[in-house]
Amino acid sequence: MPLTRLGLVVHQGRPAAVAAAQTARAWCAAHDVVCADIDVWREGVPRRGGQDEAVAAGHPGAVMTFGGDGTFLRGARIAAKDGAAVLGVNVGRVGFLTEIATDQVEGALDILHRGQAVIEERMVLTLRASRPLETPVGLEEPLCYGRGPALPAPTVRPGVVTESGWGIALDVTAVNDVVFEKLARNRQASLAVYLAGQLLACYSADAVIVATPTGSTAYSFAAGGPVLAPETDAIVFTPVAPHMAFDRTVIAGADEMVAVRVLPHSGRVAVSIDGQLRGVLDPGDWMAAYRAPYRLRLARLAPLQFYRLLRGRFQLADAPATAVDQTPPVYRPGTPPPDDLAHLHRPWPIAG
Repeated sequence: MPLTRLGLVVHQGRPAAVAAAQTARAWCAAHDVVCADIDVWREGVPRRGGQDEAVAAGHPGAVMTFGGDGTFLRGARIAAKDGAAVLGVNVGRVGFLTEIATDQVEGALDILHRGQAVIEERMVLTLRASRPLETPVGLEEPLCYGRGPALPAPTVRPGVVTESGWGIALDVTAVNDVVFEKLARNRQASLAVYLAGQLLACYSADAVIVATPTGSTAYSFAAGGPVLAPETDAIVFTPVAPHMAFDRTVIAGADEMVAVRVLPHSGRVAVSIDGQLRGVLDPGDWMAAYRAPYRLRLARLAPLQFYRLLRGRFQLADAPATAVDQTPPVYRPGTPPPDDLAHLHRPWPIAG
């Protein structure tokens, strides 16, 4: 289906992003495609939730972001809730999620318009909680200092009945992670963590992270967590600086909820979703993250070569002792896979 409406999320602090967005606007004007800016920060105007942004933009069929991975996540939270594809133009430093360079904007839009983009679906998380999230008066500004206005607290998901004991369903999407972090420097977060309804441990820590496979290369990785292939369906739990011997990541099944309860003698806990403050939990509150019933749709110009990207982005160096071997960058058997590999969805690539 041809592209009829495009949403743009632009990092206004980067001139290259602003210029690339102008290229997209000119392309839209030339191809009779409606173009709308979304998640625009204006002084004194509160930001909107993902669904409200999608409505205001007229439900675009695709969202294009111009910036780094943080800008991409701003667009992804809107696209995921609305079923739109999202494509990132990389004007950042790392770019695990962004797909194309600024000089590829017009070509990428041509491919989107012809319906020839590769659509990659990824698991995302949503939340239930013991009560609606909110940020106490006076805390929002210092917690968000230098990062723009805060997003609103997630609303209760419409049309979902609150069942006794299961808490309130929140209308929110986490593409990368949900982070439960201590508010006061001199007061640890004391958190009971449950996997699939079973107590794993009670942590006294700076934070705990619940991440998707996509988010395994973000904060969870920086805290010592593993890297998961992005097409994996799983939930990654990683504690940050826990005051206990067991400081390892646990990888839960995709259908297992990871619940966090703030213990009675804990300090307050800030809840961030994809790096954005979304509320504060008090002692006695709880929140559970679980696989959302919908998936994020990433638009790509070609299938993702994740491990090549991983090697490049982290500048992985080979052991000095292996330098003499001159290992080729890709292993490509020259024939189709044998019968015992034929059941694999994606075996090794074949030399073309």
